[in-house]
Amino acid sequence: MTTDALHSVVIGLLSSMAVVSVGAVVLHQLRARTLALSIVLLTLVPLLAIIAGVVVTSQFMFTAELRRTALVWFAVTAVSVPSAVLLGRSIARQSVWESEALERERSAERSRRELLAWLSHDLRTPIAGVQAMTEALEDGVVSDPEDVKQYAQLIRSETLRLASMIDDLFEMSQINAGTLRLDVGPIAVDDVVRAAVEAMRPAADRRGVSVVVDGHPHGTLAVGAAPELMRVLHNLLGNAIRHTPESGVVAVSVGADSLGVWLRVEDACGGIPDHDITNVFDMGYRGTDSRESERGLDAQGAGMGLAIARGLLDAQSGSIAVHNHEQGCRFEIRLPAA
Repeated sequence: MTTDALHSVVIGLLSSMAVVSVGAVVLHQLRARTLALSIVLLTLVPLLAIIAGVVVTSQFMFTAELRRTALVWFAVTAVSVPSAVLLGRSIARQSVWESEALERERSAERSRRELLAWLSHDLRTPIAGVQAMTEALEDGVVSDPEDVKQYAQLIRSETLRLASMIDDLFEMSQINAGTLRLDVGPIAVDDVVRAAVEAMRPAADRRGVSVVVDGHPHGTLAVGAAPELMRVLHNLLGNAIRHTPESGVVAVSVGADSLGVWLRVEDACGGIPDHDITNVFDMGYRGTDSRESERGLDAQGAGMGLAIARGLLDAQSGSIAVHNHEQGCRFEIRLPAA
């Protein structure tokens, strides 16, 4: 190799190295940008380094051989750059999906830990009560027939609460696993609403709360599952009655619009704090820091009622949302129209 040729090769190598160095600096400056841009730069830098080395080595003499080389370079670049763009976008989307999946997994794990903590307390409380009352009966501490009857009623009540909590856990596990199957078809929403309101009216009367049905919902048909919709309404009405003060009003309304059939349950609870309103459908949410167990309608259970309600409606291609209004909050159910 002659001295001039060796000099040209060295100059070409230095030119290629200079292009690579500039590319590394640019890539470092743009490291906070999109992944697709980084991959395009990583693809372009070697191609630019090759063409720069070839051109400098040929001493800028655009011979037929150099033109053929340049033509091949442009063809490779035309294929490589779009491929790099598609690859970068694909990797970016995959990263976003993985990040979202990881966040969902972390959120589910947090919810699971919180739920287990709440359940460990809520299950322990009625069990401790049943155990104490059973021991009192066994030891003869309680012997009067009326007292024995009262203890038996309390034990039965606590047992029913435990059974209800276990049923909720089982149903929630089915919803989360996607194995819940409902008998979905046309249903008369007004019949379901009327039955739910009448079933909850005695509890409302005991608390001095009025339950009214607004409008004339007769003949409103939706696609759904009547037993599961009834359960959702029982849960919403029970919560509304529990949190509405004495002499307050719980209003139920039914209607239809271009988006489907809607049902609304409005109470006079005073509203849900803004920092809590996005969490009301989470497992374990109760809207209170108190974990004291109560009986009857006031029993708060395991805090899964609204989470189950959302799962049941999702299984019917429906939805549920909550909003505050002047006196309290409004839960709105939506189902496809039949």
